[in-house]
Amino acid sequence: MSSNPILKSPKSILLYLLFVITITVLYINLITLESKATFSISVADAVTFNLLIAALGLSFWYSSVYLSIENNQISKIILTHFGGGILISIVWLALGYFIVISLVNDTEQFGDFFIKTIKSRFIIGILYYFLLTAFYYVVIYYSDFQERTIKEKELKNLVTEAELRSLKFQINPHFIFNSLNSMSALTEIDPKKAKQMIIKLADFLRYTLAYNDRQKNSLNEELKNIKLYLDIEKIRFEDKFNYVEELHEDCGKTEIPSMILQPLFENAIKHAVYETLETVIIKLTCTKKDDFLKISVCNSFEGESHRKGAGVGLKNIKDRLSLIYQQDNLMEIKKESGKFIVNIFIPLKTIS
Repeated sequence: MSSNPILKSPKSILLYLLFVITITVLYINLITLESKATFSISVADAVTFNLLIAALGLSFWYSSVYLSIENNQISKIILTHFGGGILISIVWLALGYFIVISLVNDTEQFGDFFIKTIKSRFIIGILYYFLLTAFYYVVIYYSDFQERTIKEKELKNLVTEAELRSLKFQINPHFIFNSLNSMSALTEIDPKKAKQMIIKLADFLRYTLAYNDRQKNSLNEELKNIKLYLDIEKIRFEDKFNYVEELHEDCGKTEIPSMILQPLFENAIKHAVYETLETVIIKLTCTKKDDFLKISVCNSFEGESHRKGAGVGLKNIKDRLSLIYQQDNLMEIKKESGKFIVNIFIPLKTIS
């Protein structure tokens, strides 16, 4: 059974003491002032009975936990607590009486005082029991609500992480499939180039495995990976494409989702380089604008390439950005004047 949360923090203890003080004031007004008792008897009475009920009140937590609202009928809870309130009030009055009797000199005067005020004392005991029990039910509900909220958030994070891993793992098989096709074609045409491609692919995969568990990586590290990829494709296509890079000086250290750029370059190779006889320029630019890091990948193209717009790879990017940053407007695709442009925006200030 869980321990009383009132004892777990100074703030909770202070709230409990304020509650006890409120009851003490009520007690003094209803009992001590309604009878002409001496000052010493009044003090002994007030201190003893209120400290005693404060101590007993800590045990009410366990009855509140045992008689949870979720697992018991309301009628059972009310009747059980009503009986508990009567029993606690009797125990409280009996213990308090004997303690005060042992402290004061004029026991006869206190006895008369006690008898005259016993009805008010009994009502206060039951009232105290029900007020504190209700308070504990509120604490239990709030604690359970917080716990459920935390668990739901953790579950949501786990689901999101699983979705991100799934999207991320779609990238490598897609690229490897394309690379193996390229190597297969080169094996008969140019075995020497096929060997070079195998070595480059091994370097690429080694690098990818080294950073496989990271959800984010610096832009500089991601570009190292991109250049390994382009080196592989350069073996096959030679001078059919050139890569140009323009980075603002403070962009390189910014963290971005790992492997987020890979599909952009695969898209450029597949839809532009494959389908043209002219040299294709693939250009990456990066700037910081407002609260975003803007990364643009632009490639020239001829004819009807890129005719379908966003494919699987680009959808993958959009989905990952949406999951990570909880925004749906972090990617835009443009096709203008013989250029295909994809802009992605990385928030520099994430929303908690």
